[in-house]
Amino acid sequence: MSLRPTVDFLLYQWLDAEKLQARERFADHSRETFDAVLDTSERIAREKYAPFNRLVDLEEPRTETEPDGTLRVVLPQATHEARRAYAESGLLSAAQDYDIGGMQLPYTVDAAANSFFAVASISIGSNLLTAGNANLLMVHGTDLQKQVFALNEFNGRWAGTMCLSEPQAGSSLSDVATRAVPDGADFEADPLGPRYRLKGNKMWISSGDHELTENIVHLVLAKIPGPDGKLVPGVKGISLFIVPKKLVDTEGNLTGERNDVALAGLNHKLGWRGTTNTLLNFGEGKYPVRGGAGAVGYLVGKPGDGLKCMFHMMNEARIGIGMAASMLGLAGYYASLDYAKNRPQGRPIQSSSASAAGKGGKDASAPQVRLIEHADIKRMLLAQKAYGEGALALNLYCALLVDEQHTGTPESADEARLLLEVLTPIAKSWPSEWCLEANSLAIQIHGGYGYTRDFPVEQYWRDNRLNMIHEGTHGIQAMDLLGRKVLMEGGRGLQLVAGRINATIERAIQVPALAVHANALGAALAQVGAATKAAWATGEPNDALANAVPYMQAFGHTVLAWVWLDLALATLAHDAALAQPASVGRMGAMQFFFRYELPKIGAWLQVVSMRDATCAQMPEDAF
Repeated sequence: MSLRPTVDFLLYQWLDAEKLQARERFADHSRETFDAVLDTSERIAREKYAPFNRLVDLEEPRTETEPDGTLRVVLPQATHEARRAYAESGLLSAAQDYDIGGMQLPYTVDAAANSFFAVASISIGSNLLTAGNANLLMVHGTDLQKQVFALNEFNGRWAGTMCLSEPQAGSSLSDVATRAVPDGADFEADPLGPRYRLKGNKMWISSGDHELTENIVHLVLAKIPGPDGKLVPGVKGISLFIVPKKLVDTEGNLTGERNDVALAGLNHKLGWRGTTNTLLNFGEGKYPVRGGAGAVGYLVGKPGDGLKCMFHMMNEARIGIGMAASMLGLAGYYASLDYAKNRPQGRPIQSSSASAAGKGGKDASAPQVRLIEHADIKRMLLAQKAYGEGALALNLYCALLVDEQHTGTPESADEARLLLEVLTPIAKSWPSEWCLEANSLAIQIHGGYGYTRDFPVEQYWRDNRLNMIHEGTHGIQAMDLLGRKVLMEGGRGLQLVAGRINATIERAIQVPALAVHANALGAALAQVGAATKAAWATGEPNDALANAVPYMQAFGHTVLAWVWLDLALATLAHDAALAQPASVGRMGAMQFFFRYELPKIGAWLQVVSMRDATCAQMPEDAF
């Protein structure tokens, strides 16, 4: 089964992406140019990524020791070729301005184009982080930082990373201990930005070392000591620095100097095995530079604004992880659908009047039927379709909000900004949870074969299991949603989401086939609103946030029910008679979600509304 028809429906019939051509920034584009980008992406993904997905899983990154003691990362040749093809396509800078080599492509189309690479092989390359790194610098960097670092990432010469976590800190960024001290009396005069020396260790750095590009641009969180030499506690003391693996001049040329950034080792994860995941040591003196130890780094933005700057990249990466999870869910769905259509197993249940029916209502003499003819297999396929296609739709909707934020009227742009604030935790975490469940169901459909490496579904599950942790764990996203996002600006973001949902309900309730689902969505939205108030009734964060994850699960299911109801309206608008199998499939997935999934929110919201303390009050010694 091909992804392309689904992408085309979502882009053109649901989101009406062609209307973006009316905006000045996208005036040169048309359906033809959008399709050309999708065609190119689909072709490269098919030729350079998909055939090597199993290869990069089996041939994990490894290190070789050079004669001088330097560790060198070795990757399969296929990874080099895939990365080169992607960079040469221009997709790294597709959404950027013409004057820096971009296509000024809507981010919505850019995100759709990248979906083909994610479904083909999620762990080949480092494109997500490179683009996010460069995008951050385009917003927060100086003109020269943009010219030297961001543009060389966009053109494919260099790659980029984000270096947040540390061995002792993990997700607790307030405990970051990497230090940055001014590099000489003239540190503020460096044209590439105030120059510092960094010392510390960073853990779990994706694409932290490789030879896919001539240089790697690390964006590193570190703290500048106060006058007493001590680090400022908490997140307020965190600053952001550009730390290139190899030092460069103001023209973007390599100077021949190796920066004091050392690969300490590779982490070998459950999934995403094709991507190097590293422990990096900054400033330990293994590669003394300019007369001493300490990695040379250039300040981005103001001192103490590190997290503010980095969140630009983190939020982009969160939506990217949501998209990755969605595509892995769909990859497993396509594989298990193909298997179910071709694997004969079992016999149909006979009607009660069938004389040949044996024990259990089955005729043992009848020929076997294909898996897809069994109702429970259809249940598992429908669940995967509902999770995967719904998650993809949500992430493309968020991408459209990005375009609205950047090119809409001031009022619509501000609404898009706030909607993104509320929806980003869901766009990241909902696919990470439920598309993982889709991968589990794909394994189940394959039976015992699903656990073997003869079929791809076990790899999809392993790759997807990481996404509940990538870019902020499930619990962190949930606390962000209930503890900050639904409360910010007096709850206006939550009101905007409710307004969009109610607008869909008002349209759907006029359609007889959808009215019952519209009413169910209205009731779910009311439950979420009531639970939000009840959670914060005491005003105590500990009371409210003890059940933040069930809250996010319920909120996410409500949002996905809204997405599916809106998709149903678009389906009927373009195929009222449901003459196309794809239309019947979408309506079936929508009905499945409302009947099998949406009712789950009651149990989740009950503990939220009660401010249930079962988990929070469990004594440690009782476990």
